Amino acid sequence: MKIYELLTIPQLTGMQVIAGDSGTEREVESVNMMDAPDIIQFLKKNEFLVTTAYHFKDHPYMLTELARAMAKQGCAGLGIKTKRFLDEVPEEVIKLANQVALPIIELPLELSLGEIVNLTFQTILDKRAAELQLVLETHKQFTTIIMQGKGIQLLLHDLSRIIDRPVQLIDQHHKAITQPITNLDFYELIDGITFQSTKPSPISFSILSTKEECTLFPVHISDKKYGFLIIIGKIDKTDQLTLLTIEQATNVISFSLMKEIALKQHDRSIRNDFFLHFLDGTLSSQEEIIGRAAEFSLQNQQMYICAVGKIDGELQQPTYIQQHEDTDELFDFIESDLAEKTPHIHFFKKGERCILLFEVQENIPTPSEFVEANLLQVQERVAKFFGKTISFGVSTLCQNFLQTKSAFKEAIDALSQGKLSKKKAYIQTYHTKDIMELMRQIPLEDLKNYYTFALSGFNDTKIEEEQSLLETLSVYLETHCQISETAKRLFVHRNTVVYRIEKCEEILGRSLKDSETTLQIRLALRIKTLLEK
Repeated sequence: MKIYELLTIPQLTGMQVIAGDSGTEREVESVNMMDAPDIIQFLKKNEFLVTTAYHFKDHPYMLTELARAMAKQGCAGLGIKTKRFLDEVPEEVIKLANQVALPIIELPLELSLGEIVNLTFQTILDKRAAELQLVLETHKQFTTIIMQGKGIQLLLHDLSRIIDRPVQLIDQHHKAITQPITNLDFYELIDGITFQSTKPSPISFSILSTKEECTLFPVHISDKKYGFLIIIGKIDKTDQLTLLTIEQATNVISFSLMKEIALKQHDRSIRNDFFLHFLDGTLSSQEEIIGRAAEFSLQNQQMYICAVGKIDGELQQPTYIQQHEDTDELFDFIESDLAEKTPHIHFFKKGERCILLFEVQENIPTPSEFVEANLLQVQERVAKFFGKTISFGVSTLCQNFLQTKSAFKEAIDALSQGKLSKKKAYIQTYHTKDIMELMRQIPLEDLKNYYTFALSGFNDTKIEEEQSLLETLSVYLETHCQISETAKRLFVHRNTVVYRIEKCEEILGRSLKDSETTLQIRLALRIKTLLEK
């Protein structure tokens, strides 16, 4: 309650300000009665002091000392019964009160000091009770919004309406958690402002461009992470109702964020486990892999490029747990940053490395440049927010999800190659080494068509016979058409090999002595191996 509100209490009619008019905005939090001359040492901030001035009737100059001490202590004001023991307040006290904006109020004679104290206290308590009741209703309203699944955005909308100020929620990296209400760059806006790492407190500042005052209220997200609720517009420190309303909002938002993060971490863990099992080869069949991948929006017929990243150097944390937490925080930042800017990137973690699967869309003319541009942005953001560098190894283009296992190995190889030749913050692309890796760059449908063309006729034979003939044909070509060596490797009689080769020539309608034919068949057999992976 403020001094000017105190003067409107019906039961205290007759109170009037005789000095310090400019201080009537002072907040009254408590009331005290002066019954001893040493009251100065017991004064408190925002305290309203009432007195009969009995102790000053013979020493009026002491009233000046009291007024000066009250102003220094931040007291709310001084109430005096001027017609009791002190006919009038000395002029020097009036002058001082006006200078320091300390309200001096003349109290009515018909009311005792006890009545004035009790009535003031009762009014303060009633006002606080009304505020608390309103705050509890507001808390219930905010909680209901979250419990009904309407989301934080609606909660912020209601908060903005209640306090009549724009609000914005950002994370610890100064990125908007909900839909931005302004085009302000929150990182640039808050850059340079430091917060206590363990328990941040609200901080107020002004925006130079708009001259608006903003206040940051910390929102607890996890043990070591805080987001911030930005209130755009001035908030009076004595406006308890607004401050309590914001506090209730931050509490509800905090629990909602913790719940959302826990659910996201659970979903992320399941998705990450699937991909790691796929890389380790522990999943049983291609059908299972393709089916489970589709659950995580990883379509098998989609083309991908794999990138593997690792923080450069060694983390300077004393324990493994702290190093792991730092790595996780940085990787979580990369994942959320990519999700916000580029939706067609799948993020995974494997130990000290992060894995990025880039979906290559048809409208991307140069996939390698697209991937590199995104990785450069990641490196810039990591350096900006964490002061660290991260390097990447990038695979060649693979035609489907099943081939990303090989693409991961390529990216790991490229990361190792880059480490040998560059110090840090590099993006190293994998260099193709053999014919199999070259064929991986060819669309899957084209490979199937070539295989069918080169080995036309074999589909008409029985499956068992076809496998036997193709196996013999493969070994025969690998041994440079040596009958004896082929028989030795297959553990069959030499005449069996001769029969099978003649049968293959009959099915193909071509002679295996023709170099062009044997080249086509060798490539087709390599493609068969690739298609079976």
